[in-house]
Amino acid sequence: MASVENDDGTVKYGIVGVGMMGREHLINLYHLRSQNVGVVAIADPHVPSQQLAVELAQSFGWHLEVFSGHRELLDSGLCDVVVVSSPNMTHYRILMDIINHPKPHHVLVEKPLCTTVPDCKKVVDAARRRTDMLVQVGLEYRYMPPVAKLIEVVRGGAVGQVKMVAIREHRFPFLVKVDNWNRFNANTGGTLVEKCCHFFDLMKLFAGANPVRVMASGAIDVNHKDEVYDGKVPDIIDNAYVIVEFDNGSRGMLDLCMFAEGSKNEQEISVVGDIGKGEAFVPESLVRLGTREAGRDGVQTLKAEDHRIKYDGLHHGSSYLEHLTFLSAVRATGEKAPAVDLQDGLISVAIGVAAQLSIEKGQFVTIQEVMDEHYG
Repeated sequence: MASVENDDGTVKYGIVGVGMMGREHLINLYHLRSQNVGVVAIADPHVPSQQLAVELAQSFGWHLEVFSGHRELLDSGLCDVVVVSSPNMTHYRILMDIINHPKPHHVLVEKPLCTTVPDCKKVVDAARRRTDMLVQVGLEYRYMPPVAKLIEVVRGGAVGQVKMVAIREHRFPFLVKVDNWNRFNANTGGTLVEKCCHFFDLMKLFAGANPVRVMASGAIDVNHKDEVYDGKVPDIIDNAYVIVEFDNGSRGMLDLCMFAEGSKNEQEISVVGDIGKGEAFVPESLVRLGTREAGRDGVQTLKAEDHRIKYDGLHHGSSYLEHLTFLSAVRATGEKAPAVDLQDGLISVAIGVAAQLSIEKGQFVTIQEVMDEHYG
C-alpha cells in the first residue's frame, strides 16, 4: 500500500460533501491536528455549504481549495485521504470514481455505504482490485465509549454465549438537510438503511454471526406528514420494530421511534447471554453488567469514558475515535485492515434493505434474497 505521508509528515485530507456531517468531519480533523493531519480541499456543488466550510476552516487557520465536484478534487492531486460525506444516493458514483482514479486515495465513507445492495457489491468488487487503497465505512457508533465498553465486556465472555441483542433508539425526527434530500426513500435507501445500518452493524458484532432473515413492522405515523417538496410528500418511516435472526441461533431486535424527544437516553442496548447480561446507555454513558448467579443485587454500573477524545461533537466522541483509528490504519501502510470494512458496510445495508422489504411485503425476508436480488 502506498505511503500517504508527505515530506513534512502531514496526511492531507479532502472532504466530498460539506453539509452538516462534512463540517463535523472538518472539526474532528482540526482536533486531530496534533497527529499531523490537515484538510486541504473540499468538493460540494452547494455554494452555501462551501461558504460555511471555508469560514470554519479559516477560523482554524486552514486554507481550503474549493471544488464544485469530486472529480476535480481527485484530479487536483492535493489529497492523500478523501472523506465522503455527501448525500447517500451519491455515494456509489463518488466511490467508484475514487476507486478507479489513477492516484490512490484512502477513503472514509459515511454510512450507509450505498443505498442499494447491488451498488454496495459493485463497490466491494472494485475495491478488491485496489490493494494500494484503504476504504473504511463510517459506522462510528462502535466507538461511542459505552458501546465500546459493552463490546469489550461481551467479547471478554462476561455474559457467556450471546443469545439476544435488543437495541432501542428513541429520538428526535430527521434533521433538515440540503434540498431536503433525506425526506425520500429513493435518496436515503429508506430509514432502516439510512439510520439503522448503525444498529444492524452492532447486532452482527455482538452476535458474532451472520444474519439469515429479517422481519419488520413499521410506518409513517407522526413525522413529515404535513411536508410537501416539489409536490411530493415524504415517504420515510418514523417508527419500526425489526427482528433479525443470525446463523448461530441468536436474535436481534431494533425498537426505533423518531418522535420520542422525551427520552432520557437516545440509545439503549441490551446484550443477554446464557450466563449474564450487559447494557449500554447513550448519552448517559453508563454500562451495566450482571450475571444470572448474582441476580439483581449483583448488577454493577460503570461509567464509560475514553480520555483520548478531544471533541465530543454530534456523536459523543465516536467520530473523533473513528478518525483516530482510521488514521492509524492509513499510516500502517497495509499492515492494518480498516476497523470497519466494506463487507461490514454491505451487510449493514443488506439487513436494512431486508427490513424495508419486510414492511412492504408483510413477511420474513431472507438476507440471501436481498443479496441475490430475488425479490419483487
